Amino acid sequence: MKVPQHVAIILDGNGRWAKSKGMPRNYGHAQGSRNVERICEEAWRMGIKYLTVYAFSTENWSRPKEEVSALMKLLRNYMKTCLKTAKKNDMKIRVIGDLEPLDDDIKNRIRELEEASKDNGGLNFQIAINYGSRDEMLRAMRRLAKDCVDGKVMPEEIDENLYESYLDTHDIPDPDLLIRTSGELRLSNYLLWQMAYTEFYFTEIPWPDFTKEELVKAIDQYNKRDRRYGGIKEEDDV
Repeated sequence: MKVPQHVAIILDGNGRWAKSKGMPRNYGHAQGSRNVERICEEAWRMGIKYLTVYAFSTENWSRPKEEVSALMKLLRNYMKTCLKTAKKNDMKIRVIGDLEPLDDDIKNRIRELEEASKDNGGLNFQIAINYGSRDEMLRAMRRLAKDCVDGKVMPEEIDENLYESYLDTHDIPDPDLLIRTSGELRLSNYLLWQMAYTEFYFTEIPWPDFTKEELVKAIDQYNKRDRRYGGIKEEDDV
């Protein structure tokens, strides 16, 4: 079985999973965060080199204030846990997204985590926090435009590679496979530029119940796809 180099995951269904068990939504988010650690370990054992998860989107701020506060508390606790996990499993952590709106203590913990894990040689683990792909592209364009105004970049020099260097995901290969749990069939403003040729896998399984066996199923489906970048199957291949 050919294992994709980079897998991106939309961690969906935590709240609905908790509700189905008669528990508050925050319980589902907590269980979901624990599952992230388990899947990180399984992904690395399977040979996946990059794993990127959608933890908190720019749109999540519109959720009820109590839920957002609980998610921020969970994020604070997760940063502590992730620091220990990174050391234990030799993971290199990188956070993508617009971090400015976050509280200073969270930003400090993110910087500490990235610095402490920067030389690790295991799984490259990206966490998307306050991330939205349109926001990412707008921020990239603003920086690129400023460099043009300052004379650092000439307009005729701009190509895909140059533009990508301004994205949050610079130096990270594009995802080979996207997994979205809990039955939703949309991208939700996630890595839109980067997933131009990514294979999609959707499952009804909610994120807290997503296991190694489910990951294997996704990769098995990935192996059945025709990976001709930008190409169309010839008629005799259909």
